[in-house]
Amino acid sequence: MPLIARLLNRRFLYFTVLLLIKGALAWFVVFDEGPSAMTLVTEIPFFWAIFCLIEWLATKRKILYYMIANLLFSLLYFTVLMYYKYYGIIVTYHAISQADKVTKVGNSTYSLLDPYYLLIFLDIIVIAVLVWRPRAKSIRQAAIMKPINKPIISIVFGISVILCLFNIWPNRASMNENKQAEEMGILNYEVYTIFADSTEDEEIIDKSEITQQAIDSIKALQSPESPRYYGTAKGKNIIVLQMESFQDFLIGLKIDGKEVTPNMNKLAAENVHFNNFFTMVGQGTTSDAEYVVNTSLYVPKHEAATEHYVDKALPSMPKLLHANGYTTATFHTNKVEFWNRTELYKSLGWDHYYDQAFFGDEDHVAFGASDEVLYAKTAKQLEKMDQADQPFYAQVISMSSHHPFDIPESKVKMALPKAFDDTLVGNYIKAQNYADYALGQFIEELKASGVWDNSIVLFYGDHQGLSLYSLDRKEKQLLQDMIGHEYGYSDMFNVPLVIHAKGVESPALIERTGGEIDIMPTIANLVGVSMEHQIHFGQDILNETSNLLPMRHFLPTGSVITDNHIFLTGNAYADGSNYSLQDNAITSFGTTEEQYARGMELLKLSDSYVKQLPDK
Repeated sequence: MPLIARLLNRRFLYFTVLLLIKGALAWFVVFDEGPSAMTLVTEIPFFWAIFCLIEWLATKRKILYYMIANLLFSLLYFTVLMYYKYYGIIVTYHAISQADKVTKVGNSTYSLLDPYYLLIFLDIIVIAVLVWRPRAKSIRQAAIMKPINKPIISIVFGISVILCLFNIWPNRASMNENKQAEEMGILNYEVYTIFADSTEDEEIIDKSEITQQAIDSIKALQSPESPRYYGTAKGKNIIVLQMESFQDFLIGLKIDGKEVTPNMNKLAAENVHFNNFFTMVGQGTTSDAEYVVNTSLYVPKHEAATEHYVDKALPSMPKLLHANGYTTATFHTNKVEFWNRTELYKSLGWDHYYDQAFFGDEDHVAFGASDEVLYAKTAKQLEKMDQADQPFYAQVISMSSHHPFDIPESKVKMALPKAFDDTLVGNYIKAQNYADYALGQFIEELKASGVWDNSIVLFYGDHQGLSLYSLDRKEKQLLQDMIGHEYGYSDMFNVPLVIHAKGVESPALIERTGGEIDIMPTIANLVGVSMEHQIHFGQDILNETSNLLPMRHFLPTGSVITDNHIFLTGNAYADGSNYSLQDNAITSFGTTEEQYARGMELLKLSDSYVKQLPDK
């Protein structure tokens, strides 16, 4: 009997070995300790439970069903690898349901691919060629595929299911999803998340208990009776510029004596710069930043806000400002349908939006017209809006510096040392240098038209650009050499906030902690608009000196940012880790259990509040 036929007749063992190798690859990439004896204990029982079902239910073509199972397991492991490389967490069915977005950000997705990941599919191709090629009839005939003894199958199935439950049940209370997946096993974890969500009876706090006073009390705010800068920009236009993937370490950074972002450096030096300001996005990244900034609410637990919350009549900054005499508009060169912005913008209540239909597709970079086109056309539109009788609120969303930062050669404005060649870090520096160049043109156009002097302008990064999880050793060393310490969580999530507003004491470097959720109440204070009757979870960071930012999605559930630390949960609070905001060093002190509990309570309040809002 040919060797291949003999292997096929030992299908149970053969496919177990193949899938175990693939599982070990996933563990090697995702978990710090890599594959271990636990890999055998957690993954094999799941394989065997499925194989037993095939043996029970399939009377013919067993090898075909084994191949289908092999393919599905392989696709799942591959998805786990790819998702982890950017998001740093284990993919679940929530994210897989958004797979259509992958085709729209193809270059960004493919850039995360290490070629050896494709080896996960090699055996499928080899077996298919060997077994189903026209000349393999003798192999198929020799592979008798005798049924395995059913009593034995029943015993193996029972033991396998019991082991799967034993892996899942003791670990279901873990706060850290990555640790949960490691202790349950990747496949067990994937199934667990489906059943846990379908059976979870999430506590909904009654809306009568969700008051601004309750929120402020949990955050331990001590708002002054007469806040500084209240109404200093009353009647001024508001321009909020969301900068794609812009991280704070870029400000002031020089390479070979050349400034990477000279225009942002100048803005930060001449205005108010918050250098401990953090992104708060979820799965929707850029669109989530739009949501958080314009609602002062937290993103949902598992999904993008644009997929989960946009059926609600959301209280928002566009609605608040419109009610106070402002015209509102948002500008983005991508199609409005992407990330369901059509519904997001309706829910937020924008008066106008300008997307690819307005900007065209000329000078294409990333997913639409370049930042130069964005700024040139937006500046002209803002000049028209400035001539109207009422002030305006405009949000402008840049996009040219989008991951994987592959800008056209004609847009490269900065030469880098050879050490940066063919690295994500080098591409990132070049893309942000170009984005800064385009930004400089925008500011000059606003100044020339008089819009600059008649407006308050806020600049902030939407989310991280250089994900810690997708950098190789060389790239991490490049970053360490540039910033002077090991690149970590406190650097990755740290984006800048720069505020240009006449009447605000500047220049000023403010080191207190803030997050994107704080932008709305800060703007409201500056323009003298009361938020007394609008629920918000952010705070005016020009006045409040202490902060608490519960984080979601890119970090384990329960992670929070405080005045001096980022806290990551372990299985619970007790085995969590604190990282200094100054240099990312692990500390033996930091976030208290009381702060952690308050952060969790804030998330629960926000979720309950949105779920009880009326449909739009």
